[in-house]
Amino acid sequence: MAFYRPKTKTSEGPENGASSSANEMKGRRIGRILTKMGKVTREQVHEALELQQKQAQKGQRRLIGQLLVELGYVKEADVNAALAAQTGIEVVTLDPNKEIPEAVLAILPAESVKAYQVLPLEFNEKKRSLTVALKDPGNVRAVDDLRILTNFDVRPVVADPAIIEQLINKYYAQKTEEESLSNLIGELESDEQLEEFKGRGESIDMDQLMQAADDNKVKRLLNLVLMQAIKDRASDIHFEPFEDEFKMRYRIDGVLYEMVPPPRYLAMPIVSRIKVMANLDIGERRLPQDGRIELTIDKRPVDLRVAVLPTMYGESVVMRVLDRGNVALDLDKLGMRREDMDVFRQLIGKPNGIVLVTGPTGSGKTTTLYSALRELNSVDTKILTVEDPVEYDIDGLCQVQVRPEVGLTFASALRSFLRQDPDIILVGETRDLETAEIASQASLTGHLVFTTLHTNDAPSSIARLLDLGLEPFLLTATLEGIVAQRLVRRICSKCKESYSPSEEQLMELQLTPDDVQGRVFYHGKGCDACNHSGYRGRLGVYEIMVLDDDLREIIMQHGSTQLLRAEARKRGMRSLRQAGLLAIYDGQTTIDEVVRETLSETE
Repeated sequence: MAFYRPKTKTSEGPENGASSSANEMKGRRIGRILTKMGKVTREQVHEALELQQKQAQKGQRRLIGQLLVELGYVKEADVNAALAAQTGIEVVTLDPNKEIPEAVLAILPAESVKAYQVLPLEFNEKKRSLTVALKDPGNVRAVDDLRILTNFDVRPVVADPAIIEQLINKYYAQKTEEESLSNLIGELESDEQLEEFKGRGESIDMDQLMQAADDNKVKRLLNLVLMQAIKDRASDIHFEPFEDEFKMRYRIDGVLYEMVPPPRYLAMPIVSRIKVMANLDIGERRLPQDGRIELTIDKRPVDLRVAVLPTMYGESVVMRVLDRGNVALDLDKLGMRREDMDVFRQLIGKPNGIVLVTGPTGSGKTTTLYSALRELNSVDTKILTVEDPVEYDIDGLCQVQVRPEVGLTFASALRSFLRQDPDIILVGETRDLETAEIASQASLTGHLVFTTLHTNDAPSSIARLLDLGLEPFLLTATLEGIVAQRLVRRICSKCKESYSPSEEQLMELQLTPDDVQGRVFYHGKGCDACNHSGYRGRLGVYEIMVLDDDLREIIMQHGSTQLLRAEARKRGMRSLRQAGLLAIYDGQTTIDEVVRETLSETE
């Protein structure tokens, strides 16, 4: 096509007449490439190298290309061209006045174009090849992601960032407004090829299924759903088939929101497209399948864990969004009160013993433990983890994924860990007696063990471990403390306002108007920043029970959970409901959230 042309060699510089193709330059140093391109002299490169060394001695790490730009010897576009040549990517000159065909523009949704900062230029249907212009030649992850999202052979070229930006604004500014989910679903409903799936049930030819999964409109719909979910900080995306409808929902801050549903007959093409992206068996529709999709959105690594489940009306898919850029693995950002943080730091600072974190699924247990491990992670500490699945990769930790199908269980991994000379061990979950016993033995032999349980509060974890069959003497000898937690939604700071709660709301917390005299309560009235929910983000509320000799004696005497709870409170343990109440008084969350997430004192 005529709307871009390869850059040609200029006649200036010492390399006059020599070919400067990308292949010749590939792998060479940037200074050498810029010299061969005739953009700088050797003396100018040496000057920049000397400046780079001087700044390195002061602890400042600067790239040679940046320094040459600052010295005024080259433009940023020249450095981009050199970087492109270094990686073997072709550099082109875009003509901003030429038209890009609508069929090419339609291949990528506006959300993808803006997130990856790329511009589609050409599409070869026979070769299934898509040419995209990159602003930054180092943006290779965008090319890999687009291959996954489109299933095309994506060929990158590099062009002037200013012209790419100009063309993105020209072609996609209006598309962003027009390309809503409802508009795209309207396009899908009028597609005659996809309408052939209506009323077909499970009797679909594999070739037809592959063709439908490869349909550009299906790809665009799925890409738009993914981009929107990641932008809105969703933790899970649900695709659910029912008798008469196909629902799409995503979970934000623990609450499910429904999206505009596509037609029921598109369930199979959409699920098949997800399977293709996750490298799953598109023909297997009778058994559950698990896979993963790795993307980089806005320079943040995003991991999508895909779980496919056969149901009465087709396959249900849940994609867990693990956005590492959206999770702050920092103890100080978990929402613990200062006194709770001091107690927790004392627990994780012990040389050995078991520290238990408990709560239902999705209560933030993993984030709390990872934050603790990140704080303890140092050169002189060996940390091993066994998880199902490994959710976040952390440098310096040896992390193991359980694989029961080959005999790698929590218990078998834990047994092997003891021969690996660790200081700290994380067991993703204590599910059975064998795991509990080996964890106890590990703590008795001088290791600090972190693990999780699914119980309602800290004192009831004792009964759960005893129910598993763990001996009371082993439990009391090893367990140092239990942290129970819940996540409550944080009031949106942009639309936060004070209000007076009703008597009914106060009664939910067993409070009277006299109890809250002088207290100020807040809620969010709803705004664009929080999707009109009144909440943005979450914080943890914590109940920490530290075992002492008296509590250990109660456990040895088989005392009830109620007795343990009462004794722990006498020693200063704050219940989840009390912790939630303090978060309300601090103006961080609402009465409704605390009532929804915590049990009352009388339950």
